[in-house]
Amino acid sequence: MSVLLLHFADEREAAGRLAAAAGLSCAEIERHRFPDDELRLRLPLTDAGALADTLVLYRSLDRPNEKLVELLLVAGEARRLGARRLLLVAPYLAYMRQDIAFHPGEVVSQQVVGRFLAEHFDAVLTVDPHLHRIATLSEAIPHGAAVSLSGAPLLAGLIADRLEKPLLIGPDAESRQWIEVAAAGHGFDYGVCSKVRHGDRQVDIALPELDVRGRAVVLLDDVASSGRTLARAAELLLGAGAASVDVAVTHALFAADALDSVRAAGVRHVWSSDCIRHPSNAVSVAPLLAGALARLGVPG
Repeated sequence: MSVLLLHFADEREAAGRLAAAAGLSCAEIERHRFPDDELRLRLPLTDAGALADTLVLYRSLDRPNEKLVELLLVAGEARRLGARRLLLVAPYLAYMRQDIAFHPGEVVSQQVVGRFLAEHFDAVLTVDPHLHRIATLSEAIPHGAAVSLSGAPLLAGLIADRLEKPLLIGPDAESRQWIEVAAAGHGFDYGVCSKVRHGDRQVDIALPELDVRGRAVVLLDDVASSGRTLARAAELLLGAGAASVDVAVTHALFAADALDSVRAAGVRHVWSSDCIRHPSNAVSVAPLLAGALARLGVPG
């Protein structure tokens, strides 16, 4: 069985790290944009015009709209050319947060995108998907293998190497699952804030009932997007006497001025995994993903 890891030019480095960790050959998908913004993609074929039996497509789905079209085009042509097995490695998986309709007529994007991925890929691997009201990724991606991994232990290891007796704080109730995993591996003290959101950029936060005076605090979460929650939590922690506040996140989205807002709030260091390429990247998820591919029977 021949196996090939495919990637696009903008993710060459991350895909290369995964290929090295998994012992796979990798190749780049040629991408051209026409003046009207349509895309022309070209898959790498052998001299005989053949394609590998198993394709592992690396595509993290931050800024996802055009990337979803790429997945549609690649999957369709790969099947036509005879690929027997298609696996998607999407370290960041978009459109997972909206899992119910809050108002009549709203599209439940998780269900739509989940079914789309299930229809085109035999397996989907991701890291820390932003799930709210469902327990497992397979509920969102109903067919094939849906593999959810966690970056929390990797971030916890980084924190343990850089700080002595840190205090982990989750910025909201949803972060508890990552906080507890990260804290358990190293015996860290931890707590979780409570949050009331009033829109995409307005939040109220209450700190947990912990003494943070003189502590090196790390705000840990799965994703940083607008940065407002992290910034407000940092302000409150420093106001309550924390010696320092750092941030560790799996997914460094940091839209627009989000990183500036976090820095302005007094955050010292920002660390992230390389699920999304960002200057704050400090740990690689490639070994984590490689292990998951091996468990799915992808030979290296």
